[in-house]
Amino acid sequence: MGIKVVDVRKGMVVIWNNALHLVVEFEHHTPGNLRAVNQLKMRNLRTGGVVQQRMGSGDILEVAYLDHRKCQYLYKDQGTGQYVFMDLESFDQHELPPELVESQMVYVKENQEVVVSFHEGRALGVELPSTVILEIREAEGAARGNTVNNTFKNAVTETGLSIRVPSFIEAGEFVKVNTETGEFQGRAKA
Repeated sequence: MGIKVVDVRKGMVVIWNNALHLVVEFEHHTPGNLRAVNQLKMRNLRTGGVVQQRMGSGDILEVAYLDHRKCQYLYKDQGTGQYVFMDLESFDQHELPPELVESQMVYVKENQEVVVSFHEGRALGVELPSTVILEIREAEGAARGNTVNNTFKNAVTETGLSIRVPSFIEAGEFVKVNTETGEFQGRAKA
């Protein structure tokens, strides 16, 4: 099914040049008396390459229909660098290359349940919840007596994600992290 370019939104998967592309950014420009132009930044889901494409408002793109399945993240294969997921219904294992999911995997712990997108039986990517709960493994020391200001310090989570946390957060505590921005959202219980 085709849709007009003006109806495309960030996060959609479209078929362009006979390949699946994830729309990373979408901008609609109407410069003065000129025709409207749409600027799309898309990531090829097979190669991981990013391409920018300018299209007119009347151009049509085909939307790819994806199958979403609950999977469990098992491990990262040290030999190939692939991330291995197990389908929770069929128990089939699927591998995803690091160029497609590595930026998202800092929010995922081993054995965690996530949603994996499939197109025609092939795993394409991971869909994360808006926030995740992670344990702080390392945290800088806080300056004593500095409780008046909103001061932040560097910390590292159990998945290796580096974040800025308030000075009162210590190693061993659990925090809520926004998966879109990577920012600290608050304390959490395990």
